[in-house]
Amino acid sequence: MKIIVPMAGRGSRLRPHSITVPKPLIPVAGQPIVHRLVKDIAKVLKQPIEEIAFVLGDPAWFGDDVVASLETLANNLGAKASIYRQDLPLGTGHAIMCAKPSLSGPSVIAYADTLIRAEFDLDPTADSVIWTKQVNNPEAYGVVKLNDKQEIVELVEKPKDFVSDQAVIGIYYFKDVAVLKDKLQQVLDENVTNGGEYQINDGIKRMMADGKVFKTGTVSEWMDCGNKAITVETNARMLGFLKADGDEQLIASSVILDNAEIIEPCFIGENVKITDSIIGPNVSIGHNSVIDNSIVKNSLIQTHTHIKNANLDEAMIGNHVQYNGNFTKVSLGDYTVLE
Repeated sequence: MKIIVPMAGRGSRLRPHSITVPKPLIPVAGQPIVHRLVKDIAKVLKQPIEEIAFVLGDPAWFGDDVVASLETLANNLGAKASIYRQDLPLGTGHAIMCAKPSLSGPSVIAYADTLIRAEFDLDPTADSVIWTKQVNNPEAYGVVKLNDKQEIVELVEKPKDFVSDQAVIGIYYFKDVAVLKDKLQQVLDENVTNGGEYQINDGIKRMMADGKVFKTGTVSEWMDCGNKAITVETNARMLGFLKADGDEQLIASSVILDNAEIIEPCFIGENVKITDSIIGPNVSIGHNSVIDNSIVKNSLIQTHTHIKNANLDEAMIGNHVQYNGNFTKVSLGDYTVLE
């Protein structure tokens, strides 16, 4: 099995945090978004991962440190890491085709801007499985249309009339992804675009027209990381899941507490010092940070950051930040100083 991860976008909706760190590498509940996504997909697949192909953007932005992080992720899952580049933002279909040498055999394609919780078996009768989530407002999403055999027969973007309540979340399984590759090559050769971009849906629709069988794989949780508010919410939800699972050590043994209280669930990284403060619930703090005389809840704080005299709620604070003040719903990028 292979996993293909297009992640070349810069994540403009998550600025200022994505100005210095690519959005898929921003930690949520202590781990980068793309790391959590890939690991969760591997759990669902329940089979060895042979290769993980990452499609990155400009090397000036997705540099050697990003590549090293992704290679470590793949190696820890027993897989080979392949790195490809998408030089121009020409759409989801184009991004997949940038990984053309890896497009063969059974594969999952997953866009690196969401997190999931899922437990299901891939349908062996399906040529493809499109992962979906039941939603209350399907008119706001791209949804699947099903026939009486519960096979997907159409993809409908933001339907005005009810089609189904199963929203497409951007994760796909293909029994042989080479079939999709051939269809997407046709899309590129014929210059079939939507909004000036080549889309994966145009390749999928051609597979459907050839009679390929598409089924749904429904996830129980679908968490977005599109902007600051949603990312803070996703951090809280993920911490709750991880606390219930009990599989990860969320509070490092090197954390120093001095007249401080932690209200779980929280993630607190290595060598964090917390003094005269109340932390939690739903707080993530990156390694080598210091929290002094503060109350912090429902917030994300990255590494090497010093927070003092703060009362924070629904805050997202980057790396190497110096913060001393009385603000609450803040969003501070890397190397910001407020004193």
